[in-house]
Amino acid sequence: MGAPGSDPNDRIEIARLPGGAVAMRNSACPEDSPLRYTAAEWEAFKRGAREGEFDVEAQV
Repeated sequence: MGAPGSDPNDRIEIARLPGGAVAMRNSACPEDSPLRYTAAEWEAFKRGAREGEFDVEAQV
């Protein structure tokens, strides 16, 4: 299930890999290689998202 109003053909897909790593890709661009993150990188990203590190309005 995607976000309300989102295009089901244009989503970010996330796959868990062995050892806690993660692969991520845009479903609209299946020919592109997925981005791969180590477990530590993924945890840092999630922590930053929870703490508002990526909120554009907060950085202006």
